[in-house]
Amino acid sequence: MAGYSGAAATSTSSSSSSSSSKRSSPCIVIGDDEQGYDLDLFCIPKHYADDLEKVYIPHGLIMDRTERLAREIMKGMGGHHIVALCVLKGGYKFFADLLDYIKALNRNSDKSIPMTVDFIRLKSYCNDQSTGDIKVIGGDDLSTLTGKNVLIVEDIIDTGKTMKTLLSLLKQYNPKMVKVASLLVKRTPRSVGYRPDFVGFEVPDKFVVGYALDYNEYFRDLNHICVISETGKQKYKA
Repeated sequence: MAGYSGAAATSTSSSSSSSSSKRSSPCIVIGDDEQGYDLDLFCIPKHYADDLEKVYIPHGLIMDRTERLAREIMKGMGGHHIVALCVLKGGYKFFADLLDYIKALNRNSDKSIPMTVDFIRLKSYCNDQSTGDIKVIGGDDLSTLTGKNVLIVEDIIDTGKTMKTLLSLLKQYNPKMVKVASLLVKRTPRSVGYRPDFVGFEVPDKFVVGYALDYNEYFRDLNHICVISETGKQKYKA
């Protein structure tokens, strides 16, 4: 496979179901027929050699897209004091890299965003399935978000139930504004129709790991986003 071509990866924007009435930013759409890249073309830890099918989104592409999302966020939220809320654990890599790009833009732009950070941890997966039972199992006192402009940073929107639950929870604390940035949005018939304000990639209904996305806490140490194999699912099954 030579790379993402016209039919396999395009850009799109669609209506957002978040607290904002504006349209979500365009994203890279990876088609259902996209096969990914052979593992032999990349540096993959040997302990995962049999546990992955393909490299789906290379690290370099993730970083470039994240830099562009930082620009979009600066454009859409610049001038406001922002509380960046990281959804742990899967969102930590995207969160750290996104904030690094925003800080770089702050240093080199006339329009900057004063920003503080906070963290929340949610649990909704067992093996490769979302349980639908959303548990808040970590995070600081959310009452500190009252009256604040909040940017939620998430790794992946699957069905959208987790994020809708989190947004409902935050609403109880009366933040001034809430926007959501997600590296990935999964194209799945199980979706409740939620669309974040800022999206990196729209991907098919496959279970992906790497770049801090996990399968029962494994694969967070991969740089690339990969498709897990059946061997990997069985090896690390809870």
